[in-house]
Amino acid sequence: MSELFGTLSDGTEVHRWTLERAGTRVEVLTYGGIVRSVRVPDREGRTADVVLGFAGLEGYLAHPEPYFGALVGRYANRIAHARFPLDGAVYALEPNSGPNSLHGGGRGFDKRVWEAKPAGQHGVRLHRVSPHGEEGFPGRVEVSATYSLDASGALRIAYEAVTDAPTVINLTNHSYFNLAGSGHAGGHELRLAASRFTPVDADLIPTGVLADVTGSRFDFRTSRKVGSGYDHNFVLDKGATAAPQEVAELHDPASGRTLTVSTTEPGLQLYTADHLTEPFAPVDGIALETQHFPDSPNHPDFPGTELRPGRVFRSETVYGFGVR
Repeated sequence: MSELFGTLSDGTEVHRWTLERAGTRVEVLTYGGIVRSVRVPDREGRTADVVLGFAGLEGYLAHPEPYFGALVGRYANRIAHARFPLDGAVYALEPNSGPNSLHGGGRGFDKRVWEAKPAGQHGVRLHRVSPHGEEGFPGRVEVSATYSLDASGALRIAYEAVTDAPTVINLTNHSYFNLAGSGHAGGHELRLAASRFTPVDADLIPTGVLADVTGSRFDFRTSRKVGSGYDHNFVLDKGATAAPQEVAELHDPASGRTLTVSTTEPGLQLYTADHLTEPFAPVDGIALETQHFPDSPNHPDFPGTELRPGRVFRSETVYGFGVR
């Protein structure tokens, strides 16, 4: 089901698509591919919205930087010094996080209006063309993101992209989860199948080291409270896979709600949203961004993010909801 959600200053309409199945109700916006709402029941059967968002379009326009629920790209996360080498050339991007490029630049995929059409009974397919040179990235790239609910009520996001020239690509969804429906999320418990993580410098750029989590605050291999102070990429033990594999579980003991994350991606950025401001507060939500690693184009030893003509980029992440 689709309905008008708002209108941009240039007259472009933004629509909201509502998907509902097996007790899960999801709203997706054509602006930024935003997951506006995910309503699921707790152990008593009471439903609540478990992602942070705004009631109207004006909220997203007024608060763009936290990327609430957005589809981010052309390159999710950071690229150091807003530049990267490819095939002997160096491409300069728009710096929008100090000297670095973050989430595709000042007007990345999260600030574009996508074309939408139904995808089966329980899905919507968003599509757009990112022209050569957009935010400094090479190649004309056609991108699609299909949001659908499966028979269990899990939200599945499947990305595809093709290019007419060599480029880099890294896509993710930037939802902030609060399984209680409101309040501080630091008491949620997290299990994460990652034995290593990528340490960062003062600008949150990976140093290139893959560090062992053993004995550190980065060890979530056994479920424990998340707390705060995280904006780090974890190296998933499974690596990149052809089909989604479960890599994380988030649990709210009070409501009983659980979120499982399955993905084809080799990394996951844990961000505890310590810098959220009004109308939200720090750690009101937890982002679990499935991805390739930050700054991969500048680290040849990291999993590659190059996309070349004749190849198809594919990535898939599944968010499963339950109670215990």
